[in-house]
Parts: sequence; structure tokens; C-alpha cells
Amino acid sequence: MWFSKKQAAAPIGQITTKRRGDAAEALACAYLVGQGLRLVDANFNTPGRGGGEIDLVMRAPDGTLVFVEVRQRSTASHGGAGGSITHAKQRRIIFAARHYLMRFASLPPCRFDVVLVQGTEGMQTIEWLQSAFDAS
Repeated sequence: MWFSKKQAAAPIGQITTKRRGDAAEALACAYLVGQGLRLVDANFNTPGRGGGEIDLVMRAPDGTLVFVEVRQRSTASHGGAGGSITHAKQRRIIFAARHYLMRFASLPPCRFDVVLVQGTEGMQTIEWLQSAFDAS
């Protein structure tokens, strides 16, 4: 017999991984806007299976299009937030970025940044890694 893997909605007020991730992305976006970047797009997904997602697409003051991966962890164990950005994850982000760039007639300068949010709510630190990896 086949069973659905649908999960019931979390009770109101319960903190889920999705809610923590959304909160980290909002915090990262506010931080980057405060650093002079402008939000262009958020949560861009490629169609189909095996694609990737870009958490934030920002524009730097010099015109560079910045693809931002936001990683959140409550503790530094197991490499913390930064330790979760594997080579496979980078490939999926690069794939999504290439798909995103198909809408442009001429390619703007681009880079891949990572924002690490570590700690629990109210006690979080933010680390912004500019040009954290490249598409080559």
C-alpha cells in the first residue's frame, strides 16, 4: 500500500525548521539591505526535480548581481552553518543562478555570497562571506 509523506501543519506557535529558515532569510536580507544591497528576488526555484533554489538575489551598489545562500544553525557543532554548504549544494545554487540569468539579454557581473546565521533567536550572529564560491 502507498502512503503519502505529507506532514500535518505545525501547531500555531511551534517553531519548525521552515520557520527558522524563513526567519534567518529575513534577518539576512535586512542585514544586507543595511549594508547597501537591494533585494531583487527571493526564494527563486528552478523548475523540475534536481534543480536548485536561491534564497536571495540582491543587487550591489556597483551593479553586481549577488546570489545569496543563507544558512542557519543554532550551534557550531558539526561545522556550524558554514559546514552545511557542500560542493553538491554549491552546484545546485550555480545551476539555479544559470537558470535565473537566462532572463537577461546581457549578463551582469555576478557573485555568490553566503550569509551564516548562527545561534538562537535573540542571540544570533551574522557572518557575510562575499564571493564565497564561484561557478568555475
